[in-house]
Amino acid sequence: MGASETTARGEPGMTERQRKWFASVRSSLESSTGRSIDDWVAIARSCPETAHRKRLAWLKAEHGVGVNYGSFILMQAFPSEEPGWDDPDGLRAVLWKDPGSEAILRALEAAAGRLDGVVTGQRKGYTPFSRSVQFAAARPLKGGKALLGLKLEPEASDRLSAPARRESWSERLTAVVELSAPAEVDAEIERLMALAYERG
Repeated sequence: MGASETTARGEPGMTERQRKWFASVRSSLESSTGRSIDDWVAIARSCPETAHRKRLAWLKAEHGVGVNYGSFILMQAFPSEEPGWDDPDGLRAVLWKDPGSEAILRALEAAAGRLDGVVTGQRKGYTPFSRSVQFAAARPLKGGKALLGLKLEPEASDRLSAPARRESWSERLTAVVELSAPAEVDAEIERLMALAYERG
């Protein structure tokens, strides 16, 4: 049975590699930008924008701050406005609001849980499944559906296709399948998840 890992700060859903990356963003901010996190928090709070993406764009345009540093700064400056990486339950509740989509996610989590050492994470726009790297991810679709992305070629199954658009999850996930109900997370989907897991 796979288990969700937890970081030292109690952050579930990150692989060791992801935790190291997050820690490196935190530790390198001052040396890379010449300003402390307290300085950046004060700057971010002076931003005239109120939406996250617009604040990110403002930090980049006005201060040359990239997305990774910008997201970290905004999480520190506005911790209660929207859930961040350190609040996976909050992110999940916001993203998977539709009960039908959430039921499909639970079926996918059960399938992933049968694979050894899987880390089920949560991001703002999708739920990733990782081993050492991401091998699958899911996001809700309108109408109580969900889209599953897999680290496979679309030719691996008649049920798979190439993504119709660029997804926010790992670009290594090159095959997708639309799921309309939890029952569609069947033996074939479990086989495909296991195959993507082995290749991950």
